[in-house]
Amino acid sequence: MSREEMDLLGWDACDVILVTGDAYVDHPSFGMAIVGRTLEAQGFRVGIIAQPRWQDTADFTALGAPTLFFGITAGNMDSMVNRYTSDRKVRSDDAYTPGGEGGRRPDRSVIVYSQRVREAYRDVPIVIGGIEASLRRIAHFDYWSEKVRRGILLDAKADLLMYGNAERQIVDLAHRLARGEAIGGITDLRGTAFMRDVPPSGWMEVDSTHLDLPGKVDPHPDPYAATPGATLPVDELPADKPADEMVQVVRFVRDVPAEHREHSFILLPSFDAVRDDPVLYAHASRILHAEANPHNARPLAQRHGNRLLWLNPPPIPLQTEEMDHVYELPYARRPHPAYGDARIPAYEMIRFSISIQRGCFGGCTFCSITEHEGRIIQNRSEASVLREIETIRDSVPGFTGVISDLGGPTANMYRLACKSREVEAACRRPSCVYPGVCPNLNTDHWPLIRLYRKARALPGIKKVFIASGVRYDLAIHSPEYVRELAQHHTGGYLKIAPEALSEGPLSKMMKPGMDTYYRFKELFDRYSKEAGKEQYLIPYFIAAHPGTTDEDMLELALWLKANGFRADQVQAFLPSPMATATAMYHSGLNPLRRITRAGSEPVYIPRGAGQRRLHKAFLRYHDAANWPLLREALKRMGRADLIGNGKRHLVPSFQPAGTAPASPGRRPVRTTHARQEAADFLPNRRVATRTRHKKKT
Repeated sequence: MSREEMDLLGWDACDVILVTGDAYVDHPSFGMAIVGRTLEAQGFRVGIIAQPRWQDTADFTALGAPTLFFGITAGNMDSMVNRYTSDRKVRSDDAYTPGGEGGRRPDRSVIVYSQRVREAYRDVPIVIGGIEASLRRIAHFDYWSEKVRRGILLDAKADLLMYGNAERQIVDLAHRLARGEAIGGITDLRGTAFMRDVPPSGWMEVDSTHLDLPGKVDPHPDPYAATPGATLPVDELPADKPADEMVQVVRFVRDVPAEHREHSFILLPSFDAVRDDPVLYAHASRILHAEANPHNARPLAQRHGNRLLWLNPPPIPLQTEEMDHVYELPYARRPHPAYGDARIPAYEMIRFSISIQRGCFGGCTFCSITEHEGRIIQNRSEASVLREIETIRDSVPGFTGVISDLGGPTANMYRLACKSREVEAACRRPSCVYPGVCPNLNTDHWPLIRLYRKARALPGIKKVFIASGVRYDLAIHSPEYVRELAQHHTGGYLKIAPEALSEGPLSKMMKPGMDTYYRFKELFDRYSKEAGKEQYLIPYFIAAHPGTTDEDMLELALWLKANGFRADQVQAFLPSPMATATAMYHSGLNPLRRITRAGSEPVYIPRGAGQRRLHKAFLRYHDAANWPLLREALKRMGRADLIGNGKRHLVPSFQPAGTAPASPGRRPVRTTHARQEAADFLPNRRVATRTRHKKKT
């Protein structure tokens, strides 16, 4: 991180310099640590510039010019998500900064950092990556400016973009540059995007609007074979099925002979087209998500002016041996000494946690894990995980015998995969668990159960908690897993994510219905009682998601009150770049189904600060500051019968002394008397806070 450290190591220069918007924490939950240690293991000298001052180039020249390239990322979180709330208000803190201090990174950090590096070193190659670059790899809707922006590669003026977990790409790139290849000639790496003037010679172009044709809606459709047939332009496709008939599988017309398929690419609507036409934006989003399986995806291209933004297919997932190698590199497992005793909140959260897997096949439309890490689960070996627990036990300061989490993007997808490699390689379903668990999915939780049992049996380990999100729709297929979880790995409260109650928003989220929640709850309660433990499920929900009406939120509020839940905080939907739900938000159409001019399924979108505030108020129905807003809404909705002072009412007719309507962005001030009045009216049951900073971003 400094010239002094380079001198101590005897380095005249770094081979690769990584620039990150996070503080440098040498822990495998931090992307820069993984990339840096992986390159180091290949023999490269790696420097890290963490949270540089971006107003000039001074910090960017501190280590000199690298011999190979600069690698630039915003950090573990998208810089806009990190800095702004879902209501576009500036956050006061940053969990990835010493002392939790806010404002230590610029908006759209990847662009700003790249521009400063280019100012300082005009001829040094620049490679961008991480979550911010990954989710902006094509033209994307930007919630913070309410417009479609071009692919980030152009604004960053970088040479190459790497998307997803990029160990394979970055190691190959470093070796090829070290051999003297020019970065402009390296166009065959999976998981990369770059600009080119014309398509490669001899390749066949496929217009994306000629591809999108859903198959027949059957109770048991076959999702694994392409459907032959004539191509039709998007405006001439036949009318869709009624909205209440769920399209479970997307099939594609293939107009390219099999012998030419490896040299064909899909041309998406241009940047100008998707910027000006929400229908084409929704269509492009649908095609991009359908071309996400690394075993059958083809390159995508999108015109930006007179040039092509070219996306190679996703990287092949790491094998178990490769995952073990990556996670067992010699991490210090603590922040860099330059930070002294400063507390870094994100590090405190994950200090004693362990990643056992990557990827997610859930396909939730509001989430970007699948777009970034892929839907094929990448697993570590049991032995590797147990060795890491022992490393934490023996070497990490402050360890008290408690592992805070064994998980990843989800808690219980470890070693779950398609039963057939052939089927997996051909599948284009966006989710393996929606609208129901795929019959080809192996749901055997025994490898994970065995891992839990061996982990908690290690000498010196008092407790192993599971803090990653549990997919309860999978867990109910393994009652023994629920028993293990409830009796040994839960600390009184277990958070799970129904996200919504009504079918309208659930179908737009691709989340299971509440019947699944109740089945999981029955198992969890039974096994908790069997162990003599009083434990509770804490469900959390999203406000203002596409497809959610005021009536849906009212139904949810009544359910929360009937079950005695009071949310400390709520999460409103934030349209992150490239997410399917973001395409819904922008276009008002449902890209989970075929997009046409006349027959696309419309999606109701809660828009505007007022409606978003109302939806959050329904989730915090117990907050007296929200009662005036809720009374007004209930009267408007014809539900004034829910205003009153009885148990069956949602909000009382009185307003406690010392309370006032909540103004945007401020917590109301209440007197002790006012709090007691509200408590007398409402059921008394604790609900945990939904944490904003995810462990694995």
